[in-house]
Amino acid sequence: MAFRWRHVGSWTTGAIRTGLLETIWCFNGSSAPSLLRGTGPVAGWGDAGLSSRTVHTTSLGNSILTRHKSRLHYPTPTPRCFQRIHSDAKLKDPFTLAQKDLNNLYDDIKKELFVSKSELKSLCDYYFDGKGKAFRPMIVVLMARACNSHSNRDGDLLPGQRSIAMISEMIHTASLVHDDVIDGSDKRRGKTTINEVWGERKAILAGDFILSAASMALARIGNNTVVSVLSQVMEDLVRGEFMQLGSKENENERFKHYLDKTFKKTASLIANSCKAVSILVNSDPEVHEIAFQYGRNVGIAFQLVDDVLDFTACASQLGKPSATDLKLGLATGPVLFACQQFPELHGMIMRRFSSSGDVARAWQYVQESDGVDQTNYLAQHYCQEAIRQISLLRPSLERDALIRLTQMVLTRDK
Repeated sequence: MAFRWRHVGSWTTGAIRTGLLETIWCFNGSSAPSLLRGTGPVAGWGDAGLSSRTVHTTSLGNSILTRHKSRLHYPTPTPRCFQRIHSDAKLKDPFTLAQKDLNNLYDDIKKELFVSKSELKSLCDYYFDGKGKAFRPMIVVLMARACNSHSNRDGDLLPGQRSIAMISEMIHTASLVHDDVIDGSDKRRGKTTINEVWGERKAILAGDFILSAASMALARIGNNTVVSVLSQVMEDLVRGEFMQLGSKENENERFKHYLDKTFKKTASLIANSCKAVSILVNSDPEVHEIAFQYGRNVGIAFQLVDDVLDFTACASQLGKPSATDLKLGLATGPVLFACQQFPELHGMIMRRFSSSGDVARAWQYVQESDGVDQTNYLAQHYCQEAIRQISLLRPSLERDALIRLTQMVLTRDK
């Protein structure tokens, strides 16, 4: 049975449009978070939860996209304390804490990708130059150590746990290579994309090769449950890409479609990688669910912030052109929220911003609406749920770093 460590906090609330939040946070038909009712024992939340064995995204009711014209006032989190937090000192920087485990990450990946053909090697090594954020491996190693401490083991990583961190970065990078081909992108991480340098065919093959190497590394871990969990990520990536190609006529279904796609394309990898490292050290399904839910909520929040940055950050900050999503015909959170105030966006969304002037007009509507603020607000809610979940583990430096990470997700600018 998992030990439950309570996180005590409160929210200062202004005028909250509860119909929207109640429908977004309706998990498996359960009640909305107690934040909306002004009560709740854990960071202002009730016990609303979501099982990774049943459904991975929110259920949306009919009132989710009720149009409004007025400016909203958003609740401001005012945390009070954690019971039995690991240290009274400032929470450790997650990247610093994980650095030792990630020191040779990219060298180890290159060893997995070793081939005699020089051109294929150059293709595969192109993004593994050590200049990436290594965000996913960092979360995975911190979750592994947090679960190890929770399970009364030495905090050090098991070999299989570190392999999962490496595999998560390989799967992520392979998906970026394929995404760039699908989107026709010419910039990634501040450099020219593989498909621009070597062409689309070779880029696709390079992505496939990275995935095959990740699959072999996964098989060597020797745990069938872990193989099954991480294989789900591959399926979700493909399904998420297909979902991105479509849209929904109904506004309520459209937002659910967006969150489903966000889970599959971004959050599934983080959630299932966190779950996989917990499986290797603890047989308790509750611990596996905590790890999964933390990764799921942080992953969705990360993508929501990414969608906001497409409207608020310049190209030099992002390492890729801004307004990319609109140009690709994609309606992300800021646009979907803006559509409540500017119904003209509905037609543009359905034709994927393909008519002359659509991108510029949609951009302007988003700037004049609450779309960015609403999306940021939704990201805050996902991060609060991530905190609620990870706070159920025994206190440790790594657990507290994962708590701090949620704030870093919300405040990042690239």
